[in-house]
Amino acid sequence: METLKIVCYILVYPGVIFMFCYGLFAEWLDRKLYARFQNRVGPLYVGPSGILQPFADFIKLLAKEDIVPAAADKGLFLLAPILGLAAVFTAALLLPVWRVRLDIATPTSFQGDVIVLAYLLSLPTFSYFLAGWASRSMFAAVGAVRVLTLLFSYEVPLFLAVLSPAVLAGTWRLAGIAAYYQQNPLHILATLFIGFPVAVICLQAKLERIPFDIPEAETELVGGAFTEYSGRKYGMFRLLNDVALVVGAGFLAAVFLGGFPGGLFMGFAWFILKTLIVVFMLSVIRSVFARIRIDQMVSFSWRYLAPLAVLQLATIIVIKGFLR
Repeated sequence: METLKIVCYILVYPGVIFMFCYGLFAEWLDRKLYARFQNRVGPLYVGPSGILQPFADFIKLLAKEDIVPAAADKGLFLLAPILGLAAVFTAALLLPVWRVRLDIATPTSFQGDVIVLAYLLSLPTFSYFLAGWASRSMFAAVGAVRVLTLLFSYEVPLFLAVLSPAVLAGTWRLAGIAAYYQQNPLHILATLFIGFPVAVICLQAKLERIPFDIPEAETELVGGAFTEYSGRKYGMFRLLNDVALVVGAGFLAAVFLGGFPGGLFMGFAWFILKTLIVVFMLSVIRSVFARIRIDQMVSFSWRYLAPLAVLQLATIIVIKGFLR
């Protein structure tokens, strides 16, 4: 029975099947919100209110011709989307989606999982770089270089922001952070006004969404690192981005918004609600701002995001001292 539970955890919830469906739903919601903010309709015809449009797009890409450039590194060209997808699906298994008490934790909960999850969410970025580099295309190579430049901009502020709740809770375990917030609900305010906004902005950059879609920049680079990708491989990258959106939102909800308390069903409800809140915030950012230059992103990250994240961490250390 225990083995069956673990298999269901990996394959059904919060595993591959759930993340596949919820990732496509999050894409539909994001597209719908983005359209409404711009006074457009958005997805409409495939399914009720166009809810099945992302699924139809994915199926369409699977049916299209899969072309590999003659000059490309074929092994690396194929491996890049697989690496990214494996990383985000593995990261999803670390989310404390139910039973977040320290004595009754999810099957994959362990001390230090917050660090592992942050690391796994960085791997898709490297898969984007490998995809562009393996394509042997000028446009893809420039996009790949921009991917790494962007990584060096947001990764440090994001890690520092996530570090603050862990220091406050005194644990490197996601379930432990959530349990601490359940025992001390008012302490959530300590990281909500500085650390959480910094983390949301960094997540927007990690997902390469407007205004941080610099590596793609279709008016300059056609499709950035994915210029040479088509068919199934491009569909895998699209799915990767959708799942990363959900896992990233779940990560921020776990460390900043109190986690997902309760058993399986209550934890599921909290997970859906809190991740949708984060997706809504990301959609608002996408709608309000225009794309910025790569040098502006680097400057913004190190002038504002990193100092704010350090200020948040210093504040938490002071608060932690008083609490003792």
